[in-house]
Amino acid sequence: MTVRYRATYTVKPETATWTGHLPLSELDQIGTITHVPTIYFYKPPPEWLHPADAIFTTLQGSLSRTLVPFYPLAGRLKWLDGGRLRLECNAMGVCLIEAESEGELNDLGDFSPRPEFEQLVPSVDYTKPIHELPLLLVQVTKFKCGGLTLSFSISHAVADGPSALHFMTEWARLARGEQLSVEPYYNRKVLWVGEDPSVTLPPPPPRLEHSEFNPPPLLIGHTNNLEERKKKTTVAMLKLTKTQVETLKNAANKDRAGQHMRPYTRYETMAAHIWRCACKARKHMPEQPTALGICVDSRRRLHPPLKLGYFGNATLDVIAAGTSGELVSSPLGCASSKIREAIERVTHDHVRSAIEHIRRQPDLTLFQDVHALGSTRGPFYGNPNLGVVSWLTLPIYGLDFGWGREVHMGPGNHDFDGDSLVLPSLEEEGGLVVALCLQIAHMEDFKKFFYEDIVD
Repeated sequence: MTVRYRATYTVKPETATWTGHLPLSELDQIGTITHVPTIYFYKPPPEWLHPADAIFTTLQGSLSRTLVPFYPLAGRLKWLDGGRLRLECNAMGVCLIEAESEGELNDLGDFSPRPEFEQLVPSVDYTKPIHELPLLLVQVTKFKCGGLTLSFSISHAVADGPSALHFMTEWARLARGEQLSVEPYYNRKVLWVGEDPSVTLPPPPPRLEHSEFNPPPLLIGHTNNLEERKKKTTVAMLKLTKTQVETLKNAANKDRAGQHMRPYTRYETMAAHIWRCACKARKHMPEQPTALGICVDSRRRLHPPLKLGYFGNATLDVIAAGTSGELVSSPLGCASSKIREAIERVTHDHVRSAIEHIRRQPDLTLFQDVHALGSTRGPFYGNPNLGVVSWLTLPIYGLDFGWGREVHMGPGNHDFDGDSLVLPSLEEEGGLVVALCLQIAHMEDFKKFFYEDIVD
């Protein structure tokens, strides 16, 4: 499949917006600070195909209008000392790419991530200084059949998953001619950013243990992870029916300690299953330490909860830990219990304590995931570890810009060992899809265990 790039536009807010420095919270400046890609596939009805530029014109105009309330996305990041970042709201604009392909959507089969996706998702040139990089890049690719893809690369330093989807759903709403539904809220002081020392502050949070900021385990016998970082990876989209999901949930909740406990959730079950299968596929020694990174949204866990529309990062990574031998030899519920314990640690006090912990660090680069920058620093959640991110509660489907819902949606290419996402199925209510990246040497065994281990 060949993609031809017709034009690249800089889209700025339609009217003047606030300019100045918007402080970033500590949670904005750790973890993934590069761009996160997603891609939507559409088959518009015939009335949208003529005139030929109807779709692109609609997207371009509505994007400019949407950047008025979402003006930080039109700004730029700037490095400060100690690996810290500042957001300059300067209306420099976002990047909109117009492309076309002689191929057809059907050429993409079941839409599983593949090398061709690299042509459909806007790439970011990280060799440029960070203050020159757009925070949002969008690519519209029209296919010969009339289908199209709409892909987004959004800086994670400015927006986490809920915030990115807030922007995308509001953009779609404005494209349909409707009004903004939820205004974005930018006051970072709710996360104790830029506090005025003359103001009486709440008592400092208790200093809690934060294992999530410790380096994850290394393979036994290794003193660093450089070799593991270099190994070639591959991506798979693994589908589970509602029946298979229920079978796994029943297995996880079998013989659960304390019957008064609420049952393990779909996420706690699926993350446990993925973790165990990865340990098996990687052929770890029984005593191999392994960590699972879990992304927890703190919006409703704070007191008071963050205001609806809070735009930024309010997610915190926490760690479940164990040994491969324990996970593989124990029932599924053992791994699920470790995952639940990690999630339940994310309380108001934990979040405040984590923010204070980050604030005290002289250098944040140790806590920044910058694989895309070619760095060998920062946390690495490849072998013997992994991360499982849940998109189960995010409004990822139904992104309608006026020509109907998508026929498929998924992550762009993600090629870092141990990265995985759990998404709801578009095909069956209650079904799930796991988007997973592993080393090539481990993927086939993982697939085998992933399906064979679904037993009552």
